Amino acid sequence: MYENGRILRISGGLCWVLPDGDEETLPCVARGNVKRREEGVAVGDYVRISREGDAGVVEEVLPRRTYLIRPNVSNVDQAIVVVAATQPDPNPYFLDRFLVLVEHSRLDAVICINKVDLVEPESLRWLLELYSRIGYTTISTSARTGKGIQTLSAVLAGKTSVFAGPSGVGKSALLNMVQPGHDLAEGELSERIGRGRHTTREVRLIPLGAGGLVADTPGFSSLDITGIALRDLAHAFPEFARLSLECRFAGCLHDREPDCAVKDGVETSMVDTGRYSHYLRFLEELREAERRQYK
Repeated sequence: MYENGRILRISGGLCWVLPDGDEETLPCVARGNVKRREEGVAVGDYVRISREGDAGVVEEVLPRRTYLIRPNVSNVDQAIVVVAATQPDPNPYFLDRFLVLVEHSRLDAVICINKVDLVEPESLRWLLELYSRIGYTTISTSARTGKGIQTLSAVLAGKTSVFAGPSGVGKSALLNMVQPGHDLAEGELSERIGRGRHTTREVRLIPLGAGGLVADTPGFSSLDITGIALRDLAHAFPEFARLSLECRFAGCLHDREPDCAVKDGVETSMVDTGRYSHYLRFLEELREAERRQYK
């Protein structure tokens, strides 16, 4: 008889599955046909298993709702994109790059600004206002003082979330605050190079006391967007959506076309100039990838 469950961790050739209604994970090996799946097996997969004593076998992987390649996690509801108020300073280009991937993966995005105790609140106003105006949920936190942790916990409750962001921003420290006593390797900031030296390595889903699951993921040093089609890039910028309906040409890329409502929006400050410049850089990157592909 088969049972349903979810993979919380993959390590040493074993899938650690949490069967429905259980509180303990079960070590499982994947059946040969499951191993040979083109899509592979990922943390977060819903599966059907058969038990064999104190272990089990993954017999089938159920269809995925969402899938992230970096980090390799499936069936995620939302991404908590963590940036630091300082040490390292926030990088809007990097933030927008990740948000593009989150939007393209059809996940909800929550922007978490950590280490706010180290700066004056006024210095972050522009960042919070910019992304809140677009429609993103933004949270200000301090893993050191506990500021904003209750708000973050409420956002995580009942959902499957993935934390992501550059090394040294305090992702693991925040997780330890949300789930006290959970031992995670916290990033240590190197004074010499200004980047994280020790980061969490293993991707796993962690059950939260208040309900929900969260994945602790490695920090990102680069984000590949070249799998996104040119025509789909604009869909990853929510503020373009309404304006694009007023563009003269269907399928407008908001770059070289005349009578473009998005470009007009930049002129009238309806679209942030920094975000638009990032869009153009991403667009050119995708064009270059296409040129290389067809050489």
